[in-house]
Amino acid sequence: MSIMKSETSVIISILSVMLESVNSLQKNFGLFFKYLEWIITIVFTIEYLIRLWVVRHPLKFVFSFFGIIDFLAFLPSYIGLFISGTHGLMVIRALRLLRIFRILKINRYINESNYLISALKASRVKISIFLYAVLMIIIVVGSVMYLVEGEQNGFDSIPRSMYWVIVTITTVGFGDIVPQTTVGQMIASFIMILGYAIIAVPTGIVSAEMGRSRTNTPNNDNTIVCQECLKEGHEKDSSFCRYCGSNFEDQTSNPTSQNT
Repeated sequence: MSIMKSETSVIISILSVMLESVNSLQKNFGLFFKYLEWIITIVFTIEYLIRLWVVRHPLKFVFSFFGIIDFLAFLPSYIGLFISGTHGLMVIRALRLLRIFRILKINRYINESNYLISALKASRVKISIFLYAVLMIIIVVGSVMYLVEGEQNGFDSIPRSMYWVIVTITTVGFGDIVPQTTVGQMIASFIMILGYAIIAVPTGIVSAEMGRSRTNTPNNDNTIVCQECLKEGHEKDSSFCRYCGSNFEDQTSNPTSQNT
């Protein structure tokens, strides 16, 4: 239940930041956004202090990834209390954008992200080879287009021709450079078709690894946080932390190490 409340607070905060950037809404509901921001800031501050109180190693949590994200979630609002003046207001406006970091607080509750991270790590060699092959295609085709089209058609250098290849092969197609010769248009047609295959390859690699990860990994929907290493992702019947080996029974028996 507390997890759902935390996620709801994050979502409301992100929506508030986005809607507040609309001038018409800011003009009509500016005061509402201000009160809402401070309510959410106070909630996140209390949550952060509670986490510092219950974890066994508070300093380790402060400098951990999620500890920094939690801190950045409410820091800009408090800085705004101490900075004033015209230039200071510009700084505050920039710092308020840091509230977007709150969206990362949701990730700790999404177990599916573990499969994606594992799949990306397992696929890094294949993806690296794939990107190397794409880079070779870009260099070769860019050089060919420079020779075929020439400066008169906008392909005035190999780097600029490579830029055209990247725009075309990713199916973006800005249209700022367009081949004019028949041969160049034939090469462009080939690159356009090749672009669809190139987009599909990394997707297939990562999808295959995610399927393999799900097959080989037991069901893992336990969100318990180890109070020693502050990491999540343990099996339902785990008695020890899979990362540091700490005994969960010892942690739960200690009143100061209860999970939030």
